[in-house]
Amino acid sequence: MPTRASPSWHRCSSVAAALLAAIFTVGCSSLPKDVERPISTALQTPQATSLGSLLTPRPPASPNDPTASAFLLLNTPEEAFTSRLALVRQAQKTLDLQYYAIHVDASSERLLRGVVGAARRGVRVRILLDDFHSTGRNALVMRMAFEPNIEMRMFNPVAGSRGSALGRMWGSLTDFARVQQRMHNKLFLADNAMGVTGGRNLGDAYFGNSESGNFVDMDVLAAGAIVREMSRSFDSYWNNERAYPVQSLITREELANIRAQVLDDDGSNAPRIGGEPPGADGTPAATSQSTAAAASAPAMPNESAARNSGSRPRPPDDEPRPALGGPTREQRERIAREQPMDLAQADFVWAPAVLMVDKPTKIPLDDAAATGAAGPAARAEAAAPAANPATRAVAAAAASTQLATSPSLPASSRATSTAARAGQARNSNSNSSNGDGDGGSNATRSPGETPAAPNSAEGVPPVTPGAVPTVSSGDTVVDGLLKLMGITRSDLLIISPYFVPGDDMKAAFAQARSRGVRVRILTNSLASNDAPIAHVGYARHREELLRMGIELYEMRSEASGLGSAFGSSGGSGTGESRAMLHSKVMVIDGRLLVIGSMNLDLRSQLQNTEIALLIRSPGLSREAAGQIEAAMRRNAWRLEHDQQGGLVWRAPQGSGLQDATHDPDTSLGLRMLLKLLGPLAPDHLL
Repeated sequence: MPTRASPSWHRCSSVAAALLAAIFTVGCSSLPKDVERPISTALQTPQATSLGSLLTPRPPASPNDPTASAFLLLNTPEEAFTSRLALVRQAQKTLDLQYYAIHVDASSERLLRGVVGAARRGVRVRILLDDFHSTGRNALVMRMAFEPNIEMRMFNPVAGSRGSALGRMWGSLTDFARVQQRMHNKLFLADNAMGVTGGRNLGDAYFGNSESGNFVDMDVLAAGAIVREMSRSFDSYWNNERAYPVQSLITREELANIRAQVLDDDGSNAPRIGGEPPGADGTPAATSQSTAAAASAPAMPNESAARNSGSRPRPPDDEPRPALGGPTREQRERIAREQPMDLAQADFVWAPAVLMVDKPTKIPLDDAAATGAAGPAARAEAAAPAANPATRAVAAAAASTQLATSPSLPASSRATSTAARAGQARNSNSNSSNGDGDGGSNATRSPGETPAAPNSAEGVPPVTPGAVPTVSSGDTVVDGLLKLMGITRSDLLIISPYFVPGDDMKAAFAQARSRGVRVRILTNSLASNDAPIAHVGYARHREELLRMGIELYEMRSEASGLGSAFGSSGGSGTGESRAMLHSKVMVIDGRLLVIGSMNLDLRSQLQNTEIALLIRSPGLSREAAGQIEAAMRRNAWRLEHDQQGGLVWRAPQGSGLQDATHDPDTSLGLRMLLKLLGPLAPDHLL
């Protein structure tokens, strides 16, 4: 008599069948070839728009430097969200968005409805999104590409099914080195006149609207000359052969199938309770057939337990995922109450600045793209700033502190400062569609020239094809930060949420300490870190850093008190109160301020592309430093060695907490697990 198969066997066989199907599907798939990428560039006459003329003429107190721009720190999630709303509402000609992640939730829903409204009133929209997170519900943002007057491209795509997590995982494993390297840049540009950059992606957790935990972050709103550089950077990525139009990767019908699958899987096919709030531009909510926003399915009133992301499996990258069932009615109502910032009344600070940005060639080409990289898009890629980020950083610092003739600045750095200024002069006179940012050379090339191979800087070994890089080319954004550390005179204040220092970073810290520089670093504690495995790469360096005399602070995971210290994590008092540090900031000698997308880790230095603004402003530096120092005092554990040489976590002032002798607010199980996994996790992959 035949035996009956057990339910567990059915589950195992189903999983095995799905895995085999995913392997077969992805094994036979690859990225498309001969892709058409029409070249486009930023608006050439931003001053003719209302945003371009908003801050003219300059106030009498602004610097005489003609390269000075206007800046506004965006410390709170409300400021970060409402400033973007204002840019969407006031854009007249162009909107350019470049992001690592856009989550299909209430915050992005409202922003994207506003973007659709802008496109319908004639604004040209370009959206460039890294492809790593475009699966499941988040894949539905790609429906924006099928809206009139909106173009959308995916950077460094991953082959395989977007509806299958197994297929996506296999696609990552079969091209591991390239898939590991991601476009981490973040830009939100309107009319080539104003723009936002910093640490935030687009999603509820970045704008204080998540019910399970929110990021503490910092952005900066820029206006004036520096925005032209930000737009040139966007163009260099947009016109690069690593950027694939959505239509070359997925069809409208395939997206409709993913949407149906998502709605069926999380039970969100039920009718919406209550109406949908209006869009940011005042238009009615768009239909599900016309916007990615409508792809956020209605919420079930009894799904609050399922929404707790802590009860759901988290992906390896630990970027937050939309909750099951989509945003709740309460989340939509909270975000609908936000009003666009009054930009005319904003207290901008005028200051000289330099854009530091990695070239898109930091990420290797897919094999198919590499064989056909001589097409028009490759030749006409818009030029990134002529000098590399490290050179531009030193040049700006030398100009601000008169270090160009200082004995403490190496002669080679003084020479590159001059080269950087010359490169910037060449860059300001070049047409963005005539350059080519593809390669390691700092000189602008004509379209017909063959680009130099990336990572071919003198003395730097080339990266082995198919391997994850382990040695820096020396011309990245993080390398620029290391050079800034090399000319710091008295005080270095750093926020890096993911902090995994390599040998050259530790050498820079040691040299700064030998010159008497005070070095303070605020990073996540294990409890506040949304990527616990990344904490391993930091934890193994803590004692060495403390012995150097570096002051280490780890942020508490509780959000209480953050509103009066370092901005706010938001959350509106709902759900869990977990706060996660996400700001990427550096303050140098109380005069130079760096805000960007980069972490001080090997992933940012070696693999991901990053962007940052270096602003020479004592006023903005004091503002940022004051908030960071308040957070260190009130909301962070300070690490020290006890008398026996062990680690001790000193409780924040006035917290009423006891000092700890292990990672605070964490379970023994988590600490033991990470201790076991630590030796298996190399720093450059964390």
